[in-house]
Amino acid sequence: MFILRSVQHNDLKDLFKLSQIMTFINLPADEDIISMKIESSIKSFHHPSKRFWENYYIFVLEDHASGDVLGVSMIHAQHGTDHEPHFFLTVGQESKFSQTINTGFVHGTLKLGLDTNGPTEIGGLILDPDFRGHQDKLGKQLSFVRFLYMAKNPSRFKPMIHSELMPPLDKFGNSPLWEAVGRRFLNMNYHEADVLSRNNKEFILSLFPSENIYQTLLPMEARESIGKVGKETEPVKRMLESIGFKYTYEVDPFDGGPHFRCPLKDVTLIKNKINGILSNSTEFKIEKAQDCLVTVEHPDYDFLAFKTEVMINEDGTLLIEPKIIQALRLNTPQEITAIPFS
Repeated sequence: MFILRSVQHNDLKDLFKLSQIMTFINLPADEDIISMKIESSIKSFHHPSKRFWENYYIFVLEDHASGDVLGVSMIHAQHGTDHEPHFFLTVGQESKFSQTINTGFVHGTLKLGLDTNGPTEIGGLILDPDFRGHQDKLGKQLSFVRFLYMAKNPSRFKPMIHSELMPPLDKFGNSPLWEAVGRRFLNMNYHEADVLSRNNKEFILSLFPSENIYQTLLPMEARESIGKVGKETEPVKRMLESIGFKYTYEVDPFDGGPHFRCPLKDVTLIKNKINGILSNSTEFKIEKAQDCLVTVEHPDYDFLAFKTEVMINEDGTLLIEPKIIQALRLNTPQEITAIPFS
């Protein structure tokens, strides 16, 4: 059985191991930084700050039998402030026409923008490669658990939810857009800029082109990468679109990866959430149940969730398999929240 829970201090070694699988700003391969992020997450679950940008929520996927952490995902309650703006490139068009020669062109453009009162951001999803394609859809669980937490605690988050997706990179892990634009203006490679931007974004505003960048002046490989996602990210894109997210025609200024957004209230998983009392009845019938991600109160965790079948009883109470109640030592009756998992 797998559980999803809030991160704990003793997860440091497992998270460091996961951080070496993929390069993420949200989970760099640095034990000191990961330790600080764990501490911040624990504070956020316990006593979230009214200054949303200080709140980071880290969720881990654990094999309940072995205790091994197999994956991680995150929520940043606000991405973009006066001190640390959210930067993006707006993907647009500009029409040009000459009456003299009766010729016109429509040029694709990119223009730097910023947001100092940003949305809630979801990100940092990493799953141990050995468990990809698992029958229990562990990657999907890691993704959906964030929406389950937001469904239960909507007041802790901004009205808009934001996600940045990875674009196609070359065989060396470099971005074609960065090579065409960023390197020419910032005089550093993609990974150096990525690391620097974790703590200081001033250089972006100071050095990046402030006016329209014409896509026609870029190499074909760079143009074709703008707003696209890499092969491994295609399932994430389809999942986001299936629950209400849409491409904003904004992309990452470093790599051209697309930005997707959806109002919190319009995320289908949240709109279809189920609240009810978990009963200790033994009348559970799997043929009358639906697959859900469920969160319950548990004395050992700030947050605990798991995938299971949920049956709505005739009296409105919610039933799950008794063996799960026993395995997780759940108290009943108690109020629970669930979202559909299908």
